Amino acid sequence: MSDARSRPATENRCPECGGATTSNGDETICSDCGLVVAADRIDRGPEWRSFEDGDESRERTGAPLTRSRHDRGLTTEIGRDTRLKGRKRRRLARMRRQHDRAQIRSKAERNRVYGFTEIRRLVGALSLPADVREQACVLFESAQDEGLFQGRSLEGFASACVYAVCRVRSIARTVEEVTEHARGDAAELRAAYDAMNRELGLSTGPIAPATYVPRYASELGVSTQVERRAMELAERVVEENLVGGRNPSGVAGACLYTAAQELDKTLTQQEAADVADVTPVTLRATYYDLQA
Repeated sequence: MSDARSRPATENRCPECGGATTSNGDETICSDCGLVVAADRIDRGPEWRSFEDGDESRERTGAPLTRSRHDRGLTTEIGRDTRLKGRKRRRLARMRRQHDRAQIRSKAERNRVYGFTEIRRLVGALSLPADVREQACVLFESAQDEGLFQGRSLEGFASACVYAVCRVRSIARTVEEVTEHARGDAAELRAAYDAMNRELGLSTGPIAPATYVPRYASELGVSTQVERRAMELAERVVEENLVGGRNPSGVAGACLYTAAQELDKTLTQQEAADVADVTPVTLRATYYDLQA
């Protein structure tokens, strides 16, 4: 025994007797004397559970929590099993129908479900990121808690929440672009936006014309040189305080038109005005100031 203990402990060797060790994932044990050399109770692999007949669908948890659903995504849903026939299948259909009805317990929740659905549709139609959807749903819920819905449309608040989040995060989306895909009109959006801005104190500021330039340049198909020059003009407009009281979208269109004229590129006022959703008269006002 003394000879065995005097042997140096090496990797995969027992420090007590020098025998070989084996590991079962949790413990490292000597095969000769049974000494527990090391213990590690941390499971470093995925803890999967399979509820299917095979191993194709290994799942441990459901979908992550989300603020874009009235129940945060925690409600259990009754699935559909095509193997059931006859009476069992009809009973499962009745259970699913009653379960769907029981998910909404009040009118406030019903309004929230409708508003969140409209927000998700708008965010998808405008190609906005998922976190915009989450923030818009939180803002919609805050407006409901403050009692701002009375006398105003839910469609207007849904579109106004999307527009407000874009304003807060300096994402270039105009009222016209939002209402083009919304179920509410521009008047309903502005009424809801004004109410939220007044009661909730939205941290919105004027959108810089430079935020519109890359998207408009892509839609017009202008060169990189024109886009770069338009960005310089947009910064100059802000520095010289020429943007005050003007539509930043129209200012961006004017910067693109001015840059194209300076670089002898083909771009008409009508084309630049159409992509900025303004009239050529509005575009020319900024163009003349840039030429001064």
